[in-house]
Amino acid sequence: MIFPFPVYAAETAGNSAVLVNMAETDELDIRTEQLKEFFDYYRSPLSFYSAFFVLMADKYGVDFRLVPAISGVESTFGKNIPFGSYNAYGWNGGKTKFDSWEKGIEEATKTLDEKYIKKGLNTPDTIAPVYCPFSKVWGRNVNFFMEKIDEFGERVTLLGLEPRLAG
Repeated sequence: MIFPFPVYAAETAGNSAVLVNMAETDELDIRTEQLKEFFDYYRSPLSFYSAFFVLMADKYGVDFRLVPAISGVESTFGKNIPFGSYNAYGWNGGKTKFDSWEKGIEEATKTLDEKYIKKGLNTPDTIAPVYCPFSKVWGRNVNFFMEKIDEFGERVTLLGLEPRLAG
């Protein structure tokens, strides 16, 4: 079935799921369009999942730019990954496999919240020594892409969308 708008499966009791029309929720905001424009610029397969990145960032209280920026450093935004792995985050040297982009996005966001942010590692520079201990530039590169995402926010604002702060 093809939908004319982005829809996502939202977890409910048991193994059932309900489709959520992102166009009808408050989650569709400037950040979604900002990420979409950003991913489109880099010709990323993750572009279609922009609203899901924002939804998971809000669910876990993570900066919405962090996981996309990590995907840029680790896999050129999902373009350079082992076939069928959906691992845009460099987990286990790229050997970790997720069942879908959505599963990878949620697991990466949840893990960053639980194993880093809740332990006080809440910036790329403080996350870097644990996430990628052998790189001296990982944190700087993640910061670079987070700042680039901000630039796309400025472009989207010029199109007339109003920013909405997370939380």
